[in-house]
Amino acid sequence: MPTDEKVVQTAAEAAEGVILAHYKQSELTDFDVTVTFEDGVLDVDVYVNAPDDAERDADEVADEAARTAGEAVDELFAAEDE
Repeated sequence: MPTDEKVVQTAAEAAEGVILAHYKQSELTDFDVTVTFEDGVLDVDVYVNAPDDAERDADEVADEAARTAGEAVDELFAAEDE
């Protein structure tokens, strides 16, 4: 079983990867990824503040980042079970 720290790190890296795949870091006004993993419950909060003229809606990217973080953690646990 992965450590809580590994779970949080995996989720945060996955979420940040999605954000930075959609926006150049210099385009972003601000972004924040907060991940907690307690008692087997993963909580991922993603905030993205991108320019109004960006190609992708910041809320859509934040939602995609949070989903991807959850999927990355699922894959981490699946790999541990093998």
